[in-house]
Amino acid sequence: MSVLDDIVAGVREDLAAREATVPAADLRALLAEAPAPRDPMPHFRRSGSSVIAEVKRRSPSKGELADIPDPASLAQEYAAGGAAAISVLTEQRRFGGSLDDLRAVRAAVDVPLLRKDFIVTGYQLLEARAAGADLALLIVAALDDDELRRLHAEARSLGLTVLVEVHDEAETERAVALGAELIGVNARNLKTLEVDPDAFTRLAPLVPDDRVLVAESGISGPTDVKRYVAEGARVVLVGEALVKDGAPREAVAAMTGVEA
Repeated sequence: MSVLDDIVAGVREDLAAREATVPAADLRALLAEAPAPRDPMPHFRRSGSSVIAEVKRRSPSKGELADIPDPASLAQEYAAGGAAAISVLTEQRRFGGSLDDLRAVRAAVDVPLLRKDFIVTGYQLLEARAAGADLALLIVAALDDDELRRLHAEARSLGLTVLVEVHDEAETERAVALGAELIGVNARNLKTLEVDPDAFTRLAPLVPDDRVLVAESGISGPTDVKRYVAEGARVVLVGEALVKDGAPREAVAAMTGVEA
């Protein structure tokens, strides 16, 4: 079993418990009164780099990253630094996140929010919207073609912007064929946790110019951002470097608006 398989198995167990407690119908009722999702794409398409700043306590590859007792306060620092969007890890077992983190961040900031999780069912998309998310992550490696198409369509029907994550050529071809507008290249292989520093360089040319590319993983500062922008990224998703930085507002600002 790969690392990704193990993570998804745990996600499904936790998901079953939540579904038993909160029926999908209850989530849909909440959405009837929810405000429309915020659209991050106009900002993402601007010249210069846009930053998705991540609230992330730990990861399977690095272990504990940061003690974040108040995710709302961290998100406010990100927003003040000019983050175009904020990513909130909601997977609990490996990343120490929760939907409560997402709700707390939503109450604190007005910028678009990404639910960062291992989404494998439409119920999780309903949860995302009910908790205030504007974007949802779909990881190509975790889904077959039918699941990917169905979840992408369901997310769009809920008004969510979808970040479709890839790691290799085959996954990139699937994302492009899907019609994904926002494609993230993760340098980390979630099946093995190994990092390929040249993944973005190799995969970016496979994505049509009308799509928006997001560089994920291994971004420590403006120098890395400049490199990715030069290779076609419009957006960078940064977690570890920001949660470990003692001045997250200034760190986000330094990575924002970087030109090639």
